[in-house]
Amino acid sequence: MQTVSPDFAQLKSGMKAAWMAGDFGRIANFISGEAENFVTRLDLKPGALLLDVACGTGNVAIPAARAGAQVTGVDIATNLVEQAKQRSKAEKLDIRFEEGDAEELPYADRSFEVVVSMFGAMFAPRPERVAAELLRVCQPGGVIAMANWTPRGFVSDSFRVMAEMVPPPPGLPSPLLWGDESTVRERLGAGSAQISCTRRKMRMPYPFPPKGTVEFFRRYFGPTQTAFARLDATGQATLAAHLESLWTEHNTGTDGTTAVEGEYLEVRAIRA
Repeated sequence: MQTVSPDFAQLKSGMKAAWMAGDFGRIANFISGEAENFVTRLDLKPGALLLDVACGTGNVAIPAARAGAQVTGVDIATNLVEQAKQRSKAEKLDIRFEEGDAEELPYADRSFEVVVSMFGAMFAPRPERVAAELLRVCQPGGVIAMANWTPRGFVSDSFRVMAEMVPPPPGLPSPLLWGDESTVRERLGAGSAQISCTRRKMRMPYPFPPKGTVEFFRRYFGPTQTAFARLDATGQATLAAHLESLWTEHNTGTDGTTAVEGEYLEVRAIRA
């Protein structure tokens, strides 16, 4: 059976367009509290050189800078970098935000003491390149920290629903493998002196009923918006119904709002 080799230039262009669609800042607001918890557990030293890979609108970079780190943030999506710059400017924080690719980081070897990525680098299509880059730019004895959705629970179920209606390009590993401990150890193990992984839960509340939450994501979350755009009217209605059913099934809200729990793997690797 012949293996299909993806056209990575085209794939990257499509991924960039998907993340630039909508307004991810509105989505990111709902997980900013967990990003602050993630940063707190890093126990950053004042002046630590920190790189936030696939930084989005700055959910991790901004609290890291507040904690005293010297922060650089990099993301493939131009508009997210601009939003991050505006957020840091509003808080009078000196953070360098730049456009760049997690698979080809524009930094010299051993440039950072701490390299982090929260729900970001896991989506790059070539995880072996991501792992190599995270290790390359981290100083020996430094920390690589990731938060990656796991292959179980609400988030994985939502991935499955979307993939059934809008299949991902063939030949690519699932981003959720970054949430599997054995896979993480395989990818980062050769360059790490020590790796620890902790499963964590994150409550995600939204001030809408499940149907309204689906509409919120459809309007503002670029990958969801892009997936719907690939379907005809009947397909869009079917996907919306499936997603509403999923949000309803996992909903713990009791006052007309929606709240679901997502599980992620928190990774800590010490660079060898």
